Amino acid sequence: MELPLRVGCAIGGGFDTLRTMSPTADEPLITNDAVVLGLLLVILFTVFGSSKSKNRYFRSVYRFVPAPLLCYFFPALLASFGVVSDEHSKLYFVASRYLLPACLILLTLSIDLRQVVRLGPKALIMFFTGTFGIVIGGPAALWLTASFAPDAVVGGGQGAEATWRGLSTVAGSWIGGGANQMAMKEVFEVGDKVFTAMIAVDVLVANAWMAVLLWLAGRAPEIDKRRGADTSAITAVQRQVEQFRAKVARIPELADLVALLAVAFGGAALAHLVADSVAPWIALHAPGLKQLSLTGKFFWLVVVATTFGLGASFTRARALEGVGASTVGSAFLYLLIATIGMKMDLSALLNAPMMFVIGLIWICIHALLLLIVAKVIRAPLFFLAVGSQANVGGAASAPIVASAFHPSLASVGVLLAVVGYALGTYAAWVCGQLLRLVSP
Repeated sequence: MELPLRVGCAIGGGFDTLRTMSPTADEPLITNDAVVLGLLLVILFTVFGSSKSKNRYFRSVYRFVPAPLLCYFFPALLASFGVVSDEHSKLYFVASRYLLPACLILLTLSIDLRQVVRLGPKALIMFFTGTFGIVIGGPAALWLTASFAPDAVVGGGQGAEATWRGLSTVAGSWIGGGANQMAMKEVFEVGDKVFTAMIAVDVLVANAWMAVLLWLAGRAPEIDKRRGADTSAITAVQRQVEQFRAKVARIPELADLVALLAVAFGGAALAHLVADSVAPWIALHAPGLKQLSLTGKFFWLVVVATTFGLGASFTRARALEGVGASTVGSAFLYLLIATIGMKMDLSALLNAPMMFVIGLIWICIHALLLLIVAKVIRAPLFFLAVGSQANVGGAASAPIVASAFHPSLASVGVLLAVVGYALGTYAAWVCGQLLRLVSP
């Protein structure tokens, strides 16, 4: 039996400053969230500090690897090697429930909604293409895998039927979100053992795809130029935000920062208040609306926070952009990126490797359809990336990918993700029926 080793020191009074514990197979090396938070912030500081360096080596690295990707990748490495664990940390919950609504408000304060509308129909076309790619991609991936590796579709030893049922929950998560995923679990009666394996497939494949999108975001200008994509509408939105920012910019005082935080977290508090009241009321009086995710608190949290931010953009609160509203919002967002990275454990591949093969083929079909349609309609990479992530990642990560292009575009990702919530259950049910038809 291994006993914890405590190393304490007294400065003005006796207290423990460090606790080192021998981790078990299920426990990470670091379990104290205060330590994990500090570690993540040091990672963010190191990444952004080195990205601004004039050092030749760093400049060559960041020429090919964007900073947001490293903010995500380094925490993923820590999780994979057992240093930290999302299962033993509440940081993702805090970041997604408290910092995410606050950052959505701060990132939408300076947006000109009329300019966003002028982005045109291409964003919606790419979003629905992404949804269609997920609906047909799952059955196609299952059929292809079963054709060359029949033993791969045994669903954790419970038969091929368990596999297609489990994959329907991945479709629910990728098109809508957690509520849609749980709806598919109940509709198709997915066993807990299979469901656990599918959660690993969902998280690992979706996060790997987000890493690819973040990498592409860093190379968007040259890719769009090579493809001849029309980026004029996106450029107009960015230019409008930058001009407004330059107009109202000033050195912030304490009152300015307090006002900024009051608007951000006051709006987040309102969002929580509405979500805590509306979601249970709908669940009680209109349980059928669960299929649209309207009984989920996170859905209302995102919708109300975004609406609050867009509404505030028509008031004097918009001037808070001059004291760094979008900059603070971006800081919150990158901390969320780091906590999402903690959810990606590469060692999960060892538990059900062929299920991940199905997931990778699935996401490749999704990506291929997006590339084909983007080429046909000459859609810029931004629409492809955000249309995809609004499906696969939802409201928590769609604004991350969108803001990797420009902070002013984060709200586009959120609005598309909300559409995904509404479609999630219906599209996933159709996908589940197709999975059943192609399952051996």
